[in-house]
Amino acid sequence: MKLVLRCTAVILLLPFLATAQKKEPMEKEPTKPEATEFYKPVPPVVTPAVENDGVPGDAIVLFDGKSLDEWVSSETEGKAGWTLNSDGSMSVRPGAGDIHSKKEFGSVQLHLEWKSPEKIEGDGQNRGNSGVFLQDRYEIQILDNNNNDTYVNGQVGSLYKQQVPLARASVKTGEWNTYDIIFHAPVFEKGQRVKKGTITLLHNGILVLDHVRIKGTTEYIGWPKNEPHGKGPIKLQDHGSPVSYRNIWIRELP
Repeated sequence: MKLVLRCTAVILLLPFLATAQKKEPMEKEPTKPEATEFYKPVPPVVTPAVENDGVPGDAIVLFDGKSLDEWVSSETEGKAGWTLNSDGSMSVRPGAGDIHSKKEFGSVQLHLEWKSPEKIEGDGQNRGNSGVFLQDRYEIQILDNNNNDTYVNGQVGSLYKQQVPLARASVKTGEWNTYDIIFHAPVFEKGQRVKKGTITLLHNGILVLDHVRIKGTTEYIGWPKNEPHGKGPIKLQDHGSPVSYRNIWIRELP
């Protein structure tokens, strides 16, 4: 009887022992460097801005200082009513209304330069206020915040009413600032947002928005909205102050 019990115990243990001795397969270590090298897809060659009059070779120039031909009035879809200056910039003509690009875009890299008026007038949100909107919906704030505090999610460099910037990186009032924006558009399927958009902003070369997830439209009053949409224009805001812009170019991203 004891012999039978011992044999039975051994038989019952055999599957367990087999499992315990089974090892997870290990990835074979490459024996040649070529095993971890690949050659496709080949990235396209792009002429850098420093070698191409300040504009990357694959960029679309939205404003080169010579005309407003790439822009229209956001109110009438007619001629853009802003002022074209002799120094190669354009300025908000207060009361003329917002303007937007004729072309529409999805995900982009956007470069622009802006400056607030040298003559300081107003305070809070009424000093050097403008804004750049991605897809006509998502605003990055432009404001003269030098010695001029306001609500921090509406200060210069903020994703308006949604994200406080990591730093205030403005130059002196009346001097030129740069914005370099990486925008990945939200994704909608069957009427629902399935992926939030994101914005990264370098203000004068300083990271102030770091891959921020967009909650929805940047509303002045009320909460963000997420109605389905496709591509949209770049919009520049008339907020009653003669803010100036120059050197605007854009690269479409996959």
